[in-house]
Amino acid sequence: MKKIKDDEVRWGIVGVGDVCEVKSAPAMNLVENSRLVAVMRRNEEKVKDYAKRHQVPKWYTDADALINDPEVNAIYIATPPYAHKELTLKAAAAGKPVYVEKPMAKTYAACREMIAACDKAGVPLYVAYYRRALPHFLKIKSLIEEGAIGEVRHVSIQMNQVPKPEVVRNLDHNWRVNPDIAGGGYFYDLASHQLDFLDFALGPIKTAKGISANQAGLYEAEDMVVAAFEFESGVLGSGSWCFSSSKIDVMDKTVIFGSKGHISYETFGGGNVSLETDGEGKEVFEFSLPKHIQMPLIQLVVGDLLGLALSPSDGLSGSRTNRIMEEIAVK
Repeated sequence: MKKIKDDEVRWGIVGVGDVCEVKSAPAMNLVENSRLVAVMRRNEEKVKDYAKRHQVPKWYTDADALINDPEVNAIYIATPPYAHKELTLKAAAAGKPVYVEKPMAKTYAACREMIAACDKAGVPLYVAYYRRALPHFLKIKSLIEEGAIGEVRHVSIQMNQVPKPEVVRNLDHNWRVNPDIAGGGYFYDLASHQLDFLDFALGPIKTAKGISANQAGLYEAEDMVVAAFEFESGVLGSGSWCFSSSKIDVMDKTVIFGSKGHISYETFGGGNVSLETDGEGKEVFEFSLPKHIQMPLIQLVVGDLLGLALSPSDGLSGSRTNRIMEEIAVK
């Protein structure tokens, strides 16, 4: 069933920044029955420049003006997380579907308010957890469903990153390490993708607990997190995230262990998936990533709005990831 009255999704973007240069917004003009018609940013010089370079016909410096533009029938919120709730509520009040960047909001409570507002207005709410639509992550999910590793037993996430000098030098301009804006630090920015995909591949996480710390003292947010969690299916999981690591220990590795073997992959690397099982040895599957990394998900969102497909990421699934991150990292 169609979720908009029109036969074309006409996007308006609030917060047209770096993520909109290649990852997301250009795909809105490449997907069939989809068009980017308006962009907004508070800085007039920057929004005019973006509109000119990307051939977007309208630009605004006021979010309300874009949201209420009658030509716009779907809103993409690409601001930092602290603004997601307020803008979603405004879009819902205007009767327009929302596609919001991840993490879905600064807090789980804000996520619940966003869902309630969209439900009340009768408009769909989607979250930009685009790994749910990328080919190598779909391969991981299919391997699990086919029983390639037998019964899934547990999951291990390990992520180590070195401190980024440009972040430490310019803390006032790096919202990702400001909990008042982002909800947390790089754990919220990066682990959200990892935990959301596991929700997609293995089902919801039932409970989680963890310890977080600021060990290096380079900024206000946590830079070290360890966690244990349990899926509704009974699968167990653990994770560790260090953002003040040595160079030799840089790592991005998730392993899903089963009764017959395991699947391993990088969440933020190339499109390779490794399968190793008893008796069959090791097999590596290689996939190419799309230039506009969000395009496969945006295509499904457009299809969902037009009654042609189903989106694998919505407000309910996105909110679950916020809940788990709070259970793990919020003191």
